[in-house]
Amino acid sequence: MSKGKARDTSMTPAGATINVGPDGLTPEERLYQETVRHLQKSYSKKIKPLEQAYCFEGFHSAPLTPQDIGSKPMILLLGQYSTGKTTFVEYLLGESYPGAHVGIEPTTDRFVAIMNGPEPKVIPGHAAAVSGDLPFSGLTKFGTKFLSRFQVAQLNNPLLSNLTLIDTPGILSGSKQIQRGYDFISVINWFAERSDLILLLFDGYKLDISDEFKGAIQSLRGHEDKVRIVLNKCDQISQQQLMRVYGALMWSLGKVIPTPEVNRVYLGSFWPKYKTPVGTVYEDNLDLLASEQRDLLRDLRSIPKNAAVRRVNEIVKRARQARVHAHIIGHLRSELPSMFGKNKKAKAMLDDLPAEFKKIQVKYNLPPGDFPHPDAFKEDLQAFKIADFNKFSQRLVANADDALSSDFPRLMQLFPTNGRPSGDYGLPDDGRGDSSPDETGTPASSRFGGHPSEKSASRLNTPIAPTVPYPPPYSALAASASTSRNPFGDDTDANPGILRFRTLFDSICEPKRKMVSADSARNVLSESGLPTELLREVWNIADWDTRGELDQVQFEVAMRICERLKGKEPLDAARSQVFSELGLTNRFYS
Repeated sequence: MSKGKARDTSMTPAGATINVGPDGLTPEERLYQETVRHLQKSYSKKIKPLEQAYCFEGFHSAPLTPQDIGSKPMILLLGQYSTGKTTFVEYLLGESYPGAHVGIEPTTDRFVAIMNGPEPKVIPGHAAAVSGDLPFSGLTKFGTKFLSRFQVAQLNNPLLSNLTLIDTPGILSGSKQIQRGYDFISVINWFAERSDLILLLFDGYKLDISDEFKGAIQSLRGHEDKVRIVLNKCDQISQQQLMRVYGALMWSLGKVIPTPEVNRVYLGSFWPKYKTPVGTVYEDNLDLLASEQRDLLRDLRSIPKNAAVRRVNEIVKRARQARVHAHIIGHLRSELPSMFGKNKKAKAMLDDLPAEFKKIQVKYNLPPGDFPHPDAFKEDLQAFKIADFNKFSQRLVANADDALSSDFPRLMQLFPTNGRPSGDYGLPDDGRGDSSPDETGTPASSRFGGHPSEKSASRLNTPIAPTVPYPPPYSALAASASTSRNPFGDDTDANPGILRFRTLFDSICEPKRKMVSADSARNVLSESGLPTELLREVWNIADWDTRGELDQVQFEVAMRICERLKGKEPLDAARSQVFSELGLTNRFYS
């Protein structure tokens, strides 16, 4: 590309082509960074002073730090023990994370934040909470017992360049969960406020909702737009049983989630591609489950694309809460007598708090939906003396009103008005992304490249390192088939991460298990004409889990290594190059 152009084309290690500018950023990354910078500035100058003046922290949550606002999009996983939360994380990443343990018994006994890092390692909770680079300083309020049950797991996985995953302890039934030593529900609420998506996982054998799980679900009130309900392990029950299990789950949820709408439940069996399924697999549900899993993955792919908009949404919601909170505290403070009888008046107002809320709504023309629940507010307020609060400050409220009416709407004008395919954000779409011409005949690539939002983004020059967003081959978000719209297929020279031997694999694998037996692999690999001793080494490399058979990625590795060996390339060099092309280096070799 000629010098001076605003955009460039770079290749990720996995071979994905992404458009970046001279600062190494895509327009989306640049826009996200600028959004975060504006939000941090508006919040610290206009919202945070209002929160501090009226002790917003004592009723809602602690003031946000710059790391909280600028953190990567977060997915929170909740569910009872052995519903597949940790396995779901492995399903997304295509690999296990440091410290992960999977079993039928309660195994994950702590909160784990899975984040991107240069190498696999575990950061204990106390160290993570005081790190200025991590957005977890607010967790210190939950004390030593919680921080001893919290850790950050880092690994170099491309998907974690765009996301942070939160794995949680399995919720037990009965009274066994009472002895945690920290306020589990409050911790859940803290993560829920900062999450972009919340997944509630059930399986067909654990539909009961314990008291603690019920409390956790009810603590998500106000975050309903983030919640997705997942019924896991559906391939282990028959079609008739699945129909009954689905009905039972909907009945149980109706008792816990008070909403007139029917909750959407995603069905699936989220099992990592590199693991052999355990238990009986009923094939009569497979087409349904595949369709349901695609719907859920489409939701996940939209998270990086919508991250900047959601950040604005969360700050706006918090600003409205802080504004109403200031009016409530200011009103209660102003109603107290100047000399005697303050305690008596305060008690009378607390006993009739809904009526006081109504007065505030009418006086300041505030929407009822912005007010907290009277009982919860009363309980929190009992820890304070109303007379000790600051008097109502019109200046502080006016600053928050200015942010809501001016700053945030101006920031929203930076965002494009028409959609972008999720592949532009590093997560490949499902093969049906928008790359067709619009009504003017303009191709999608040109249309998005020339959108006015790009002109806005070109002014944003916050320097950060470019991400490496293409998923590894075992990840659920990696394309399982070609998504090219070219009738002659993908350009394998431009994208070496594409599985080039897919057709051959499909012709010789077992149709149901999608595995190539040792005999079939021997016949194909022997056609290369390489010596038996060398082919033995190739097999040992490809069959890294010693199953005695090869999955699609392992077969691709074996075929590519043989291809390079025939070109007289040394075995070690061939292995390193093939693993690098397929994004497997970090998983299997240091």
